Parts: sequence; C-alpha cells; structure tokens
Amino acid sequence: MSVMSSVFEGPVFVVRDNIDTDQIIPAQYLNLVPTIPEEYEKLGSYAMIGLPDSLYPTRYVAEGELKSAYPIIVAGRNYGCGSSREHAPIALGSAGCKLVLAESFARIFFRNCVATGELYPCDITDRLCDVLNTGDEVKVDLDAGTVTVTSSGAEHSIKPLGEVRPVIDAGGLFNFARESGMIPK
Repeated sequence: MSVMSSVFEGPVFVVRDNIDTDQIIPAQYLNLVPTIPEEYEKLGSYAMIGLPDSLYPTRYVAEGELKSAYPIIVAGRNYGCGSSREHAPIALGSAGCKLVLAESFARIFFRNCVATGELYPCDITDRLCDVLNTGDEVKVDLDAGTVTVTSSGAEHSIKPLGEVRPVIDAGGLFNFARESGMIPK
C-alpha cells in the first residue's frame, strides 16, 4: 500500500463553525470534472472562495493562483455541512490542503474525505480556531495524535483516524480496494 506522510507542517487557514460545502466550493464550479486533470487543477483555485470576504479577508487561494499557501485548515464545529458534494474535499485537495483540523465534521463531508482520499479530516479535542490565527505555523503528527504550535510549543491532541486512515493513505476507497485485493487492479 502507498503510505502518505504522517507529519504535516505549515501555516494554517482558520475558519469558524458551520463552514458549509457552498463556502468550500460554490455550486457554479460543480461543472468542473475532477477526473480531467486541468479541471481538477482549476477546481482547487476556487477552494473556499464562497467564504464571506467580510469575515475572511485573506483568501484561501490567492487571486490568480492554483494552490493555497495553507496546507492545513483549522475549523470549529460542523465543518463541511450542507450538501453532499464530493467536490468539496476534492477542491481542497487540489488546492494543496493536506488535512482539516475541526471540532466536528458533517458526516457526509467526512465520508467524502475518506472515499476520495484527498485529505485527512482530523477531530481535535481543543477549540483551536479560538487559539490560532491564519498564518500561524503548526506541526501535525497523525501517528502521535498531536498538533504542535510552532511559535509556542503548545501541544494539542487529535483523535485517531482509526480504520479510515489506511483508506486515505491509499488515496481513497477505490485505490484501497485495488491495493488490498478487494477489486482487480
């Protein structure tokens, strides 16, 4: 099986509670087909574009860019609520997001993260969206179950991903099924 890294470092993009899939990727971009490489790449340029500018003056993906400078998103409760579009985790993954640290996830968004293998949806035990600001640097160690704030050394816990982790490590449900012999390669 292919194994993704278990340690991720970089600046965070901080959002609050109830970030819905319309904010992650608005409906007008759902005509982009993620299986077409240039459309997959373009999808990432629109990740989080539905956030209101008044609350989030820093864009997740800078104007004219295809990738975000923020490999880690920190969120409050109920991240990914709203419609069941699988484009939401795909857009984030295309933009370079490696994981989302949230107090809780909408069930379907969590499942779409696992099925697509685009990013790790990590439940955090502390309300980091009240502690961190966009641009703060962290180190996340999935094996140790920790988030370390680079500037202060403060350490916070994340809940283990359990049996979904190998599926995400493999790059999604179909890759996992192929690699584990459930379906032919």
